[in-house]
Amino acid sequence: MKAYLSLGSNEGDRKDYLLQALEMLADSCGITITKKSQLYETAPWGNEDQAAFLNMAAEIETDLDPLELLDRCQYIENTLGRKRSIHWGPRTMDIDILDCQDIRLSTERLTIPHPYMEQREFVLAPLREIVPDYILPSGNTITAVKGEGTVKRLNEYINT
Repeated sequence: MKAYLSLGSNEGDRKDYLLQALEMLADSCGITITKKSQLYETAPWGNEDQAAFLNMAAEIETDLDPLELLDRCQYIENTLGRKRSIHWGPRTMDIDILDCQDIRLSTERLTIPHPYMEQREFVLAPLREIVPDYILPSGNTITAVKGEGTVKRLNEYINT
């Protein structure tokens, strides 16, 4: 199954945390990274009293079901020191599942497609880069939608 992930960090060595997360995803049984966006520096969203984020998007192929993928993403976040003390607060690593093929899911733990995806430019800009023909849950093309927030493409990739 094809899935899209959003990765972000705004604590410590942000780029190194993204590199480590990508390496852990690539080393995971049942996950193959097929595309990665460049890095984007973005203003925080939701809780704005914190440092800027480095964000990126990744396309993966996976044999994991969505909840198994969520467990793997949360394991990586926790391994990299993620603390969940402040809602939308600072974090060493954040990995969001944006979409999984044609799966629609709404549980207490996971909603697919991601419910805030179309509101957040820090999600849309990197995703737009790797899948410019992506159709959003609203039915709009990703190129026709601009989310909220300041985003600066850094023209830099993380090589794994």
